[in-house]
Amino acid sequence: MDPDTIRRRRWYILGVLTVSLLVVVLDNTILNVALKTIADPDKGLGATQSQLEWSINSYTLVFAGLLFTFGVLGDRFGRKRVLMAGMAVFAVASLASAYAQSPEQLIYARALMGLGGAAVMPQTLSIITNVFEPHERGRAIGIWAGAVGLAVAIGPITGGLLLAHFWWGSVFLINVPVIAAGVVLMAVLVPESRNPRPGRLDPLGVVLSVIGLVVLSYGIIQGGERGDWLAPAVLGPIGAGTAVLALFAWHEARSDSPAFDVGLFKDARMSAAVASIALCFFAAAGVFFFANFYMQSVRGLTPLESGAMVLPFAAAQLIFSTRSGGMVRRFGAKAVCTAGLMLVAVALGSYQFVGTDTPLWILGAIFFVQGAGMANVMPPATESVMSALPREKAGAGSAINNTARQVAVAMGVAVLGSVIASVYRGDLRGDLAALPAGAREAAGESIAGAHAVASRAGGQTLIDHADAAFVHAMHTASIAAAVVAFLGALVVLKWMPARDAAPEDEILSEASEQEPAKV
Repeated sequence: MDPDTIRRRRWYILGVLTVSLLVVVLDNTILNVALKTIADPDKGLGATQSQLEWSINSYTLVFAGLLFTFGVLGDRFGRKRVLMAGMAVFAVASLASAYAQSPEQLIYARALMGLGGAAVMPQTLSIITNVFEPHERGRAIGIWAGAVGLAVAIGPITGGLLLAHFWWGSVFLINVPVIAAGVVLMAVLVPESRNPRPGRLDPLGVVLSVIGLVVLSYGIIQGGERGDWLAPAVLGPIGAGTAVLALFAWHEARSDSPAFDVGLFKDARMSAAVASIALCFFAAAGVFFFANFYMQSVRGLTPLESGAMVLPFAAAQLIFSTRSGGMVRRFGAKAVCTAGLMLVAVALGSYQFVGTDTPLWILGAIFFVQGAGMANVMPPATESVMSALPREKAGAGSAINNTARQVAVAMGVAVLGSVIASVYRGDLRGDLAALPAGAREAAGESIAGAHAVASRAGGQTLIDHADAAFVHAMHTASIAAAVVAFLGALVVLKWMPARDAAPEDEILSEASEQEPAKV
């Protein structure tokens, strides 16, 4: 595909890539709504709590573990080729998930979906980097980042609508026709690109990255499930995963043909941007996830209603993500990213004003501020990561960006979930002591469990105390998250360059050469 054709089609290409990204991110948020139905022995598969957790964790482990690998493979073998293969795998796995006959089949199908998603995610961003020139790339990445926020918000609404009219498998089946149309459009519109000088293969580096990320992610998940971060079953995997990743970094630093040049982290744009992405998503994703339990259990909203409550977050993402590029050109990436993280910190701190009977518009306003803050963090931070790398290695840069975000989300949900569980059980200790052993375990495990026990026993007092305990726990976790977001702002303020290191005349010169991709 010649450069002029690519330039004319660039916004259509972005649209196709955005839809493919939307499907991958949307699936996880839809699944959260369907978990209760899948657990129902009559309407679903009768999955246990542990099986439900593994239907999520199997995807997370494979997805996080293979993100970096597929970014490198896209650079070497062709990003369009890997993207289309990943979409095909995701479609087949979605079909298998929709018609799973047992919880075990669903877990395996979800792992296969993680493999497809890991192949898709890095390619979308690396193709954008190769299609768009630097003077337009910030806006394009802003739209790409906005798609992630939009998927987070519309997933619960879509899931609620599907479950209201169809069986639980429809939340997976909906992916198939969308992916089929997307693959056809990709074949026609998206140009192929790769690293023209990929060097030798680095199989040891790839294997070390996969093992390290999978083992580390497993340890984080175990910590969140057990609530005991000092247990050998938690510390062991976390320590082993960290050690393997350190070995990976040591190997890459000494390799003549590394899968990823770890020396790039000496570039402040790269290191500060990756740190800001990780800290932002650690702080925001954990609290955002548990806000769903507040809305559905404490406030009694339906899945569809709780999904609608997140629309202000989506609106803020759409409004501010697309404008962040202009803000960066005017004020610089450091100022925009710092302001965004401060907004996230303010939003997380504002959960202190949310109680058991707070008007819901206040929660909607908090979601809007949180969405606005994240919309001004992701695009400039992502652009900083991608601009620190040559276009030929865009896949590796995209993989680092997405891996940092995915691991941070898992860590945020696990760590902040442990905080919420600990405070919740501590506040409810007296009520739990008065319950029989089986009911005590169910009520202490979650707010939904407490409501279920109370509904069988007719105890409104337990419901009131459980709601108050959960809100107190959410307040504690949100303060911890706000501190993490504030630390992220300090990291950006200290280490991120005020302006892009590339001079403006160099950027304009590069744009005038009209070579948007190496094809």
